[in-house]
Amino acid sequence: MPLQRLDSLSEIAPEVWDALVPQAQPFVRHAFLSALEDSASLGPHSGWQPEHLLHWEGDRLVAALPSYRKWHSYGEYVFDHGWADACERAGIDYYPKLLTAVPFSPVSGPRLLARNAEDGFELLNSLPGYLEIEGLSSAHINFTDPLADAALATQPGWLQRLGCQFHWQNRGYRDFQDFLDALSSRKRKQMRKEREQVAGQGIEFEWLQGHELSEAQWDFVYACYANTYAVRRQSPYLTRAFFSLLAERMPEAIRVVLAKQGTRPVAMAFSLIGGDSFYGRYWGCLAEFDRLHFETCFYQGMDYAIAHGLQRFDAGAQGEHKLIRGFEPVITRSWHYLRHPGLKHAVEDFLERERVGILAYAEEARAALPYRQG
Repeated sequence: MPLQRLDSLSEIAPEVWDALVPQAQPFVRHAFLSALEDSASLGPHSGWQPEHLLHWEGDRLVAALPSYRKWHSYGEYVFDHGWADACERAGIDYYPKLLTAVPFSPVSGPRLLARNAEDGFELLNSLPGYLEIEGLSSAHINFTDPLADAALATQPGWLQRLGCQFHWQNRGYRDFQDFLDALSSRKRKQMRKEREQVAGQGIEFEWLQGHELSEAQWDFVYACYANTYAVRRQSPYLTRAFFSLLAERMPEAIRVVLAKQGTRPVAMAFSLIGGDSFYGRYWGCLAEFDRLHFETCFYQGMDYAIAHGLQRFDAGAQGEHKLIRGFEPVITRSWHYLRHPGLKHAVEDFLERERVGILAYAEEARAALPYRQG
């Protein structure tokens, strides 16, 4: 059966879509992706047009790719701007392209949603023909999990790209002090001093689940989120409505920590929980305080993970400031199918050289971790 194209998740029942989604993964659930669409965070105006691809066996959905037709490369966190620029110079159309990803979030997880490996293979086998019919230059599947990696490695024409993020691992710590005791003396003192600096400014923290926030508190969360873009003279990717819709549709997965000075909220961090993992996504502040970013985004999340038995803390992209606080290098993967033979050859050569650098960087980072030896 040919692929079915879905221009909106409102066209499919949540339980049908979610039957293919692992329970521990919040970012590809119908509730999350539909909130992006229904809040107008996505759509033609944004350069992210939903174009989900479905494979059916009779009346049963057996495989899907949560995908988007893209006219730019913003909000992806796997950077192919150089490829697009090279195409423009060569007179090759790079856009539109097809992207399978979680919009605006560099989080690894399921991308090829399938009942079993065979169903996933059938969907992937149909993808090159779909690209040609639709006039799409390429397909990109970002931040894949091992199941998708195994499937894509068997498919002809796909190129693998590596990246590096930094995740914190909870090694059965009893409390934050137990974690500090695992560090070198100098780093232990630095983190303790940073936490004391924040406390010394009269900052206290309150944790809330999705159903516990009022609309006024969501207004504050959004103001903080939007401010992180405003200070760079950029527009936020997400709309205010997204947060209310997400709180309505999947409140059990949401965690928000509010930083307060007295009764006045001054900063926040927004996170999601899935399985044994804690995902720090958005942060922002409306007043500046020394070391508040590190406390709100990292140390509070570590505290929460320890207290609730969560094993992994993924705090998003970028890294050196995480590395010195105990976040360990983790290799990420994305896959790219480029229809133009010349472009594919050039990118393949680039990726081989980039791969060597990424692996070397990860090894150097691991050697610089602040944990005590022995």
